This record gives sequence, C-alpha cells and structure tokens, in this order.
Amino acid sequence: MSLHARRTMVVVGAVALAMSVACEKKAPPAAAAPPEVYVTDVVQKDVPIYLELVGQTLGYQDTELRARVEGVLESMSFREGSFVKQGTLLYQIDRKPLEAALAQATADRSTAEAKLAKANNDVERYKPLAVKQAVSKQELDDALAMQDASRSQVDAMKAAVEKASLDLSYTRITAPITGLVGTTLVKPGNLVGRGENTLLTTISRIDPILVRVAATEADYLRVAKRAPSRVGGPPQAAGIQLLLSDGTVYPDTGHIVNVDRAVDPTTGTLGIQIEFPNKDQVLRPGQYGRTRLLLDTRRNALLVPQRAVQELQNLYSVAVVDAQNKVAFRNVKVGDRVESMWVITEGLKPGERVVVEGLQRVRDGLTVDPKPAPAPPPAGQTARGEK
Repeated sequence: MSLHARRTMVVVGAVALAMSVACEKKAPPAAAAPPEVYVTDVVQKDVPIYLELVGQTLGYQDTELRARVEGVLESMSFREGSFVKQGTLLYQIDRKPLEAALAQATADRSTAEAKLAKANNDVERYKPLAVKQAVSKQELDDALAMQDASRSQVDAMKAAVEKASLDLSYTRITAPITGLVGTTLVKPGNLVGRGENTLLTTISRIDPILVRVAATEADYLRVAKRAPSRVGGPPQAAGIQLLLSDGTVYPDTGHIVNVDRAVDPTTGTLGIQIEFPNKDQVLRPGQYGRTRLLLDTRRNALLVPQRAVQELQNLYSVAVVDAQNKVAFRNVKVGDRVESMWVITEGLKPGERVVVEGLQRVRDGLTVDPKPAPAPPPAGQTARGEK
C-alpha cells in the first residue's frame, strides 16, 4: 500500500473516532423527585381546658394513739393494717400499779372524810357551849378552821380518786374512730408512757379520703382571672377527676374542701385539699395521683399535633403546605397543650395542612409530595400550664 493511501486511512479513522465521541455526550440529568412528607389538617373543635395537679392522698381524719400513762404494754388486740371499729380494744397496759394507786387514793379519801366528820361534830358541839361561854371563842375558831381544812382535804382526796380512776381507764386503749389502723410502733412487753406520751400507732378514716395538691402561683392566677368572684369565697369546684398511678381514672369525682390561707414562700405553691368518696377503700393514705379540674371550654379551638410545631427562642412556627404542595413556614401563637396537640390561637386557619413528619427535609418555597399522617389521638384534657 502506498504512503498516500495509508495517510488517507488514518485521516478517515480520526474523523470516525471524533464523530463517535460526539455522539456519546451525556444526556442532561432528570429533575429530582420532590421530598415526601406527612401532613395533617388543622382541626377545629371545642376543647375542655383542665388544670392538672399532682397530689398525695391522706386520711380524712388521722388520729394518733398514744400511751397516756406509764406501764408495761401487756397485749395488742388487732391485726396491723386492718379496719377497726370505734371502741374496739387495741392495747392493754398493765393495770396492777394503777389499781393499787386507786385503792390508796380511795383509802386517803375515806380518812379525809372521817376527819371532816369529826371536825363537823366538834363545831356542832362547840357552838352552843360558846354561847354559854362554857368554851372559849378561840376553841370554837380552831374547830371551825379544822372543819374548813378537813373539807378541803376531802375535796383533794376526791380529785385524787378521780385522777387515779382516769389513769386506770387509760390502760385500755380503744379505737377513737372507725378506720384503718397502721403498723404498731411498740410491741407487748415494752415500757410505755415514761416521761412522754408514747406513740403506739395511727388510725385513719379513709372514707371519704383527701387528696392534697399544690397549685403554683401561676395556676392560682389562672383560676382567679377566670372566676374572680370565687376568690375568697367558699370552695365551689366539683367534678374533679383523679388519675391513679396505673393510668386509670378513679370512678368517683371529688370536690375542693379547703384552700390554704397563704402561698408557701419556700415552694411558691398554694395547698388545696380535695375530697373523694372511698367506699370500697381502694385509696390508701400516701398514694400519688393527678387531679384534673375543669376550668373552661375553649370553643372552636384550632388544634395541630405538637410534633408539627417548632420552637426557637420562644418563637413557634409550623410548615404549611398549600394547594400547589409548596411549603411556607409561618409563625404561630400557641395556647394550651391538649394531650399530644397544641391549641393554636393565631397564625392558622381551619383546614390548612401542616407538616408533622419530614420537617428536616423541607425549606420555604419547596414543592413536596404530601402524604396523610396517621390520625392524632382525640383531643382530651390539657396538661398543666398555659402559654
């Protein structure tokens, strides 16, 4: 092959290679799919507004049983933690020393009464003799003085007998009320009452039972502003619910019976006592629970899930998706928390859609692929506090 022919073939090959490379240019990338987010509609409905407070139960009447006389505890006649009726014998203290003291006081009273009788006879005998001047006036005065002293001595001995009899009655310790008796603090065989009234146990009347809660100053102001006419008057709130530690709602409702006079300066709270029926004795002193007091009903409130609301430096915002599926971030004002929902007081309209999942993937003006989020739980009771 000639040199000219070889050069022609090389040129043709180069042109073919250039055309092949030109034909293999990459096609422009396809547009990215819009991010998928989950949205829910702004709900409008009436919402009950509750004040929720944590509290602890205590007996409607808690009575301490103490040994009022000194002696050895002989017996204990009850089962700890059981219910006892008023008048039931619970403890017996050794009676013998006090029976002896009563016998001695009775004998001293008899002696004093005998002395008084002699003094009375002397006065009766000296009076006519003194008139006839058969005895001196001094002897009559001495007899009268002895009569007064004997009378006082009799009174003193009668008081001693009454005290000894009362002390003897204190050896029988009975239930002063019908209620639940606690654990005994002293066992039989121990000396009680020496130098102090030894605490033996406590009995609690638990039907009805009280729940003591502590309301913050902010809680108190919420109530005072909603119903200023009630401030300073007798408690009127009723229909109060009690949520037990296992998450169940106590079947009976309660009512407020007492509100403390002043706010505790150490805790900044106001003590409130709420009374609940307890006929089945389900509640015991010392249990914890949450009380819910209906304050008001917010009409036509707007609700969105709490997870749809973003907070930054006390500013709240939501991501709203319009009809063209474009995102717009909007500042809102929030009110009460209602279970897993926020009440929105400003910034939204009924029926608008807000993003509840996928907020980290959106920005203002971005087109998204909205999917319906799972339905939120039904609106219920508000948590404590209000924005």
